[in-house]
Amino acid sequence: MPLLAPERRERILARLAENGTVSVQGLAEELNVTRETIRRDLDQLEETGSVQRVHGGAVPAGSSSRAETSWHERRHRHSAAKQAIAQAALQFVPPAESGSMIVDAGTTTEALADLLAAQALQHGTHGSSRFLLTNAVPIAQKLSDAAAIDVEILGGQVRGLTGAVIGDQALGTLARRRADIAFIGTNGVDATFGLSTPDPAEAAVKSALIRAARRAVLLADSSKLGEASLVQFATLADLSVLITDQAPPPQLQAALDEADVRVIVAEPS
Repeated sequence: MPLLAPERRERILARLAENGTVSVQGLAEELNVTRETIRRDLDQLEETGSVQRVHGGAVPAGSSSRAETSWHERRHRHSAAKQAIAQAALQFVPPAESGSMIVDAGTTTEALADLLAAQALQHGTHGSSRFLLTNAVPIAQKLSDAAAIDVEILGGQVRGLTGAVIGDQALGTLARRRADIAFIGTNGVDATFGLSTPDPAEAAVKSALIRAARRAVLLADSSKLGEASLVQFATLADLSVLITDQAPPPQLQAALDEADVRVIVAEPS
């Protein structure tokens, strides 16, 4: 039996509280109604001040291009998707004998760090060490005692909201590094605006992380697809690979194809 309008709207608000964003297409499929019905529901919720409409869906009321939740809040969202993305990213980790990599701040990149820490524990002290550079205090802490990984953390100011290092010192260090690959996180991936994040200082470091590597692999769960924050830090053409948990919407997929970005969909088990 189809849900009544008040029940649908309660379900929409529950999904919004859980995920931080909702899409018209996703809600229509979940609730088995038309997209037009969902759009009317979202319009009604916006009129009551419960949500803020954005292109293709809605975000919590009061959200903006500078809206940002803390690292502690985000690490529990979309956890299954992040685990699947991190597992798929392992195929791009360079060999231990001579490899070097950069791991950006973020909860999806942190899921990759968890897997790297588990691998290092399994292999113990045998063999050569990989070099890993990060701008993330949480990631450096996770890997600090991994004997199979030589960890360098950027110096500078720590941004408490995200645990990321920012500032001129970090940028200066990155100008003198060139790693094999960079695993990058983002707040949004848009067909025209590219990769973006709310904070200008963090955006500057993310741009420098990409320039400091030969290849860039973006780890972004599907809630980031089609979204844009305040500050662009890269174009789609700066990427080699996007790993996500759902196929990108058609407009974004077309832009990724045009930029010659390989897309890997790692569906949660």
